[in-house]
Amino acid sequence: MSTAQPDARTDWDNRISIRSGTGNDSGAALPDLPPPTGLVATGGIGQVTLSWDPVDGAVGYLLHRGPSADGPFEVVDHHGRDVLSVPHPPYVDTTGPVGERVFYAVSAIPEVTITNARHSAPVPATAAVATGAAPEVTATIGDGPGVPLDRPWIPMIGSERLSQLLCTDTTGGREIGTELLEALRRMHDEIGVRTVRAHAVFHDDTGVYREVDGEPVHDFSTVDRMYDLLIGIGLRPVVEIGFMPTDLASDPEKKVFAYGAVISPPKDHGRWADLVSALVRHLQDRYGADEVAVWDFEVWNEANLEVFWSGTQQEWLHLYDVTAAAVKQVDPRIQVGGPSSAAAGWVDHLLAHCARSGSPVDFVSTHTYGSPPLDVRASLMRHGFPDARVLWTEWGVTPTHFNPVNDSVFSAVFLLRGMRSAAGRIDALSYWVASDHFEELGRPPRLLHGGFGLLSVGNLPKPRFHAMTLLSRLGPTALPLELSGDGAGSLVEGWATRRADGGLTVLLWNLTLDQDKADGDPALDRQVALRAPGDAGTVRITRLAIGEGDLAAAAADLSIGDWPDEAGWTALGDAAAMPQQDVAVTDGVVRFALPMPSAVLLEFP
Repeated sequence: MSTAQPDARTDWDNRISIRSGTGNDSGAALPDLPPPTGLVATGGIGQVTLSWDPVDGAVGYLLHRGPSADGPFEVVDHHGRDVLSVPHPPYVDTTGPVGERVFYAVSAIPEVTITNARHSAPVPATAAVATGAAPEVTATIGDGPGVPLDRPWIPMIGSERLSQLLCTDTTGGREIGTELLEALRRMHDEIGVRTVRAHAVFHDDTGVYREVDGEPVHDFSTVDRMYDLLIGIGLRPVVEIGFMPTDLASDPEKKVFAYGAVISPPKDHGRWADLVSALVRHLQDRYGADEVAVWDFEVWNEANLEVFWSGTQQEWLHLYDVTAAAVKQVDPRIQVGGPSSAAAGWVDHLLAHCARSGSPVDFVSTHTYGSPPLDVRASLMRHGFPDARVLWTEWGVTPTHFNPVNDSVFSAVFLLRGMRSAAGRIDALSYWVASDHFEELGRPPRLLHGGFGLLSVGNLPKPRFHAMTLLSRLGPTALPLELSGDGAGSLVEGWATRRADGGLTVLLWNLTLDQDKADGDPALDRQVALRAPGDAGTVRITRLAIGEGDLAAAAADLSIGDWPDEAGWTALGDAAAMPQQDVAVTDGVVRFALPMPSAVLLEFP
């Protein structure tokens, strides 16, 4: 690592949890929501499943657990290191004591920072001790024509800043730019992803802005090279408008990341607006006005964190007004939005502000980690933006860099759970990020370093990439899937689909959000009995589990050090593949083990 990188990591660790100054005068009045009704807590082996009646106006729910009906109650922490509220029922709690009666309550929240909402009357439950064989969950595919399968993973994927596409340096002996481009190509070709969102189009390394004798000079030639490469592999950019060019910054010493992105407000909003408009016009000239009209332009990144924005909330809202106006001045068809916030923050603040100022919000964008994305549609309705799209422009299993959970099978099954939760209510759920060629806090020190990428350095598939390929193999038509048994619909979930050739594909998985159990827990393992369709005699089964489709386990088995040699790269690619086998259907039922965490794809002819 360079000498700058440890300083960047220390700065990040010290400031990542500090919220930006708010001023809190955006007019974002929030309703006092009633506690949910209908709370039911059902104990099973190693888990308690909680369900309740949804509350109109809620973006999410907090679960509470206590030793008695009188408490004291604490919020259930699934150890995702970010947002603890969840978007909807059911919820499976595996963090509590086993074999001991406890009490649960639930509260509805109108906005993510609300933590003191009134909670429901408590109900008791006990997670049972595992004493024998794993419980069985029965799965039955429903009849009927079905409905189109919603695919929230298709619209967008995250990436390291796109200037890295031009980088000829190497990591682990692999050229960074070449491999990053290939990783993005695979997202398009193998998964079907359509757009890429990345930071820092206005970073100094793109050279878009400098001042000569006090006058602005714009140069978009590096942006052209970046975007030409992206468009050449079939992808469109999501233009995240930021960070601040040094010569335009009011405080150029305020920076983030190892590559020194400036996080300051502009010293001159007029010159900022001119830069934004000039970029949009240039893109129209190069790629065509009708083409650019379907791109998304997002204002800044996570300004609600001090580490990403050195100003106040009001200063950022002013920046949003100026930026949105500069985009729309060139072409009102272009979609612009934000707040691109961390932990689902500032959504109500932006919407309330724009309802008053008249600034456009074509889409709301925000981020969260460690749990399924919240349901911010309630905020859109509350502030009069019912037609705005919802783009979760960052999402993942953890916000923590260099975290081993990123390389785990647990993270892959987490991805499946989040995509299933988002289907039908979120327009895009963008996993952060495509490739381990990612250097916000320093370049990868070894092959398996807990990087954010779906693909490793060397473009080997990590379990999360396998999860994406499983999703890509689902058919276009979703069918009903009825689940019953211990943990059905909460611990064990799935999708049933009909393919274009008329065959059926079913994807089932087993997961708790509890990251303390990322390495598995035998008490949470389940057996599945799937009633096969029609007269199917065999089914092809693809498995993703600890030790199966598991790059980390393959590397351990092969005694790979920090980096493989040439033979090791090839051996790892083979060893990390998901196993497939054809299995006979017996008496119309397919039976298989479904450990926690794991996923199984079944393809019927």
